[in-house]
Amino acid sequence: MLPTPSTSHIAFDSIYEPAEDSYLLLDTLSSAAEILFLKDRFGLLKESAEGPFKPFNNQPSPLIAEIGTGSGVILAFLNANATAIFGRDDVLTLGTDVNSSACEATARTVRLAVGDASCKQRSLSIFSTGSVGACGVFSDALLADLSTPIRDGMIDVLVFNPPYVPTSHLPKLPQFEWASNTSADGGVIGSFEQESHLLSLSYAGGVDGMETTNRLLTQLPNVLHKYRGVAYLLLCAQNKPEDVKARVRGWGSGWAVETVSSSGKKGGWEKLQVIRIWRLGDETDGHS
Repeated sequence: MLPTPSTSHIAFDSIYEPAEDSYLLLDTLSSAAEILFLKDRFGLLKESAEGPFKPFNNQPSPLIAEIGTGSGVILAFLNANATAIFGRDDVLTLGTDVNSSACEATARTVRLAVGDASCKQRSLSIFSTGSVGACGVFSDALLADLSTPIRDGMIDVLVFNPPYVPTSHLPKLPQFEWASNTSADGGVIGSFEQESHLLSLSYAGGVDGMETTNRLLTQLPNVLHKYRGVAYLLLCAQNKPEDVKARVRGWGSGWAVETVSSSGKKGGWEKLQVIRIWRLGDETDGHS
């Protein structure tokens, strides 16, 4: 079992604390089935009759992006266990969040996880040794709304634990006037109000809990790599996962989607599942 990064350094007043949904994503991404899928898609080494491994994949370093990083526990997990999960250590990791405190927390969580993993120096050779101790390369945690600052076609693996709880309204994104603690109507914004609002952005999903997720789904066909792009999306039962999967299938024959894990039969409407959305491009075309 791969270790879960520590988040003990974080004050969770305005940042989402890892919970069942976070751990379901960690379990999914480190499951035997998904590791096989990801290594087959991105790995630099492959078993062969001539020996235990042979080089087979010359595609560029994959970019792994988590949207809405919160504490950074998921991004840190992927970065610290890059070789174990993706079959290569030249993985680049990047996060985004609308909460500047979450961005700062993410950067620290990733760096601490790298230290805890005692990561080996990444090989400068074109082919990784495949050693489990090799980490990826953390780029940054950007203060941004969803995937907006990322160029089209750049993301190879996208992970999103969205605000999925159905609510009567969707909280507004943070405003720059918060820097002066003054609201748009001239009132003073207290720190408690700011923290509560930022925290609500991490779980309140509006109608059917899908308003933010729908925006991300609209971005996926553009932001994912045109041949090898993959997305992992967490949903709860009230998000109507079957409707989401039908929507993806409606994108055309170049797309596939399936449920790859769930939280079990209990929990009522909070029952969770992770769906994998991926492109069915020609992998040989994706090596350019």
